[in-house]
Amino acid sequence: MKTTKKFLLPDERVPKVWYNVLADMPDLQPMLHPVTREPLQPSQLEPLFAKGLIEQEFSKERWIPIPEEVRTLYKIYRPTPLVRASGLEKALDTPARIYFKNESVSPVGSHKLNTAIAQAYYNKIEGVKHLTTETGAGQWGTSLSIAGKHFGLDVEVFMVRLSYEQKPYRKIAMQTYGGTVHPSPGTSTEAGRKFLSENPDTPGTLGMAISEACERAMKQPDTKYALGSVLNMVMLHQTIIGLETEEQFDMAGDYPDVIIGCFGGGSNFGGISLPFLRHQLAGKATFDCIAAESAGCPKLTKGTFRYDYGDSAGMTPLIPMFTLGADYQPAAIHAGGLRYHGAGAIMSQLLKDRIIRAVAVEQDTCFEAGSLFAKAEGIIPAPESNHAIAVAIQQALQAKEEGTDKVILFNLSGHGLLDLPAYESYNYLRAASTK
Repeated sequence: MKTTKKFLLPDERVPKVWYNVLADMPDLQPMLHPVTREPLQPSQLEPLFAKGLIEQEFSKERWIPIPEEVRTLYKIYRPTPLVRASGLEKALDTPARIYFKNESVSPVGSHKLNTAIAQAYYNKIEGVKHLTTETGAGQWGTSLSIAGKHFGLDVEVFMVRLSYEQKPYRKIAMQTYGGTVHPSPGTSTEAGRKFLSENPDTPGTLGMAISEACERAMKQPDTKYALGSVLNMVMLHQTIIGLETEEQFDMAGDYPDVIIGCFGGGSNFGGISLPFLRHQLAGKATFDCIAAESAGCPKLTKGTFRYDYGDSAGMTPLIPMFTLGADYQPAAIHAGGLRYHGAGAIMSQLLKDRIIRAVAVEQDTCFEAGSLFAKAEGIIPAPESNHAIAVAIQQALQAKEEGTDKVILFNLSGHGLLDLPAYESYNYLRAASTK
């Protein structure tokens, strides 16, 4: 039987390039040196990052080739599925067509592995022996731990103390992959001791954990720092999500009107939206791109656009960003990956230019949405992903009121199988409220 459509093997469908949106945007305001306040030079990042990653951070080439060693590891779990959420559509009785890109199928259960593999590779080829990093919910720390193991690198993770206590199984996952995990703030760094002296009961923040990880990287030989969000190079690596999604929509004969991702520093939302936005920046399409952030850390909806540090101790360059302030103490929400005070420069500029928009979602609304999604689609989502699901549901119900059949796409950035205590708390409070 003769077919009219070419079907590719999975490894052929894995993109061979990353998309760099900086090629299609006006120049961003430069990062500034934390001491001189002068525009940052690429060489000034070398104490923290591998040279190959620094080159990507400042590059304006539209397409960056994915090294074959990185792509080989991507093929273990990529391409990830684009799924029609027919069960959720039925539960909502909406005429909208809802799709989700299922990044939860990666070996670590989240999208963070896409940049962890790349960052570990570029450090390996430079001769680095050790990596340090921070983690909020633990998905990034888990990803870097296994990526480091692939390339023979030791990984040391400073995990926000709140999540260290809330999510013990993510700590165990990191340790199982070979990572060394510390609660942050802790007593093993000057920055950590300073934070604890100021507030011994602090639950910690991502900004504090970044300070500790950066300090360790700068003081320990053969060591570099790795960051799981915010930076341009991280957005670059995550565009593999949207590039695959666009190809999959072409195969399905459909195309999104609304694109949604949860938002902490921007890697998840940027990964799903930027490849589509290249068409909007070229004047060839229009999308409603919505960043779903936590109402407990609303940097996009309530923050200001200005220069701010990426960490709490002022060690990092000053970044032009929407921020609540580097010393901001977020609410103790279960979505630890969204408890970051600022947004990356790319996503901040797109918001400032009104190319994207943001919505803040309350924690109860998120878990209500995640529970509905679990019943309808059989997947228990991570608390971070619940923010995107909640906004997708809002959009689908709006389509029902309007009688429109718009196409809604959201990024399911991770599963919640290691976040079940959070669901237990939600289920208990919901049951108590109905008595």
